[in-house]
Amino acid sequence: MSYIVEIDNLTKDYETGFWKKKKIRALDGVSLSVNGGQIFGFLGGNGAGKTTTIKILMGLLYPSEGSAKVLGQSISDFSMHSRIGYCPENPYFYDYLTPLELLKYFGELFGMDAAGTKKRAEELLVKVGLDEKDWNKQLRKFSKGMLQRVGLAQSIINDPEIVFMDEPMSGLDPIGRREVRELIAELRTKGTTVFMSTHILSDVEALCDEVAILRKGKLAASGNLYDLLQKNDEHRSFEVTVNGVSAESLRSELASRNDIEIFGKATGVTITVLDENDIENVIHATRKMNGKLVSVLPVKQSLEELFLDKTNP
Repeated sequence: MSYIVEIDNLTKDYETGFWKKKKIRALDGVSLSVNGGQIFGFLGGNGAGKTTTIKILMGLLYPSEGSAKVLGQSISDFSMHSRIGYCPENPYFYDYLTPLELLKYFGELFGMDAAGTKKRAEELLVKVGLDEKDWNKQLRKFSKGMLQRVGLAQSIINDPEIVFMDEPMSGLDPIGRREVRELIAELRTKGTTVFMSTHILSDVEALCDEVAILRKGKLAASGNLYDLLQKNDEHRSFEVTVNGVSAESLRSELASRNDIEIFGKATGVTITVLDENDIENVIHATRKMNGKLVSVLPVKQSLEELFLDKTNP
């Protein structure tokens, strides 16, 4: 199988100190592959090595060991840069340009004609949700969220085959986040691969097909998101919701079961059971006290639980 991104034993050491040099390992033997036409979530805590990895793939940093390919070409071959896009976590542009001027400049760098660049720039500024009244305003007057929108627009000005986004939701309000999610989903629909680093796990669950989780520079987990979340299904619990009874009376009735958790809510009582056989005991106790069963749901592992499991010491 031909992968759109291939990373093999990628390692990066930084030197710190003045008189006595000391090496700090930011990446430690990371290997992973990314299929084309999908949204790939790249996760990890602060300092895990996400941004370092992306900068190496962009040719902004050089690895200490290992190798990587993007679109089948070595990252040392800059010719493939015309086919990729990149949105850094904190986009920085020349302050005295306007969004339209900036996008026209990037379009011309990719060899686009002036008329085509102008049309494409306007389309993208609409897509990223930047108000038209701001299109001719100097970037130095923009907020962080507005600059983030411009950064996203420049990352896809060349209609790339793959776009790398480092914290694309950074600085955006809830409306902006929704617009960017829609933009990213639209890119996948068109066949564009998105390699996305983010701390917002709900966006990953909503968008990503596959994920990789870094912990202290090492790969802690990778694969299809659904499969990773299903791995612990044999240990899953069940949530039973009932009403017409109190949490106290249920606790008394089920006092012999110390593996059952009971919580009272305004809408009823929620009981968490670890053993599927205990569901019948809960239902029986509820009906004995003239209560009513509302629902029985399996509690699947969330991405947050998986993330914490893989990143905590």
